[in-house]
Amino acid sequence: MKLVDKVCIVTGAGRGLGQGIALKLAKEGAKVVVADITEEATEDTVRMIKEAGGEATGVAVNIADYDQVQAMFAKVLEVYGDYDAIVNNAGINRDRMIHKMSVEEWQVVIDVDLTGTFYCVQEAVKYLREKGSGSIVNIASGSWLGNLGQANYAAAKAGVVGLTKTAARELAIKGVTCNAICPGFIKTDMTTSMPEAAWDRMMAKIPMGYAGEPEDVGNLVAFLVSDEARYITAEVINVGGGMIV
Repeated sequence: MKLVDKVCIVTGAGRGLGQGIALKLAKEGAKVVVADITEEATEDTVRMIKEAGGEATGVAVNIADYDQVQAMFAKVLEVYGDYDAIVNNAGINRDRMIHKMSVEEWQVVIDVDLTGTFYCVQEAVKYLREKGSGSIVNIASGSWLGNLGQANYAAAKAGVVGLTKTAARELAIKGVTCNAICPGFIKTDMTTSMPEAAWDRMMAKIPMGYAGEPEDVGNLVAFLVSDEARYITAEVINVGGGMIV
């Protein structure tokens, strides 16, 4: 229970990886703000946390809309009067080879995955700088190194890595850490619905031979937002069973 009394915001926490992160933080004692595109999208995660004896609040936010991001942080301060960490997990993908990718497919991924993350970081640090402590964890991806059919997603995640390192430099003197996590192939509803042949091809790329669980990423998030990680900042950490090199 290393996160008792900490208030942690997790975006994109209605399902999948974000849900796993939120559940782990709650298990460690955090009061979790479950943020997703609609309040309906947050309901399952909030329910699961409360049924396990934890505390959670659902907040609707489209992170690509700066006014909504501001409203989310205002709501958090209204409910809890404070916050200690934000995990920027929300993101989308619109995969297509470069020569077939539409301008709209490029832009919407940049708007959500990069600009939306910037909005959340910018708004969070306005408070955390004054507080003199806090943690930011940005969920990037091994795709930031480049990946077939993901020019938009790879560019956005590379931008998240650069944003993370810049924020870490700016915030270190204020006692605020900022790190990025690059998940590998994680078992979620989306990945488990893949055809068996595609699944097998992915397993062959992973030295450890199996897909990760959302909690594997959540374990690292819980450490990075804890006081135990107070001297760790500007890092990009892979959680991929050796797949990301």
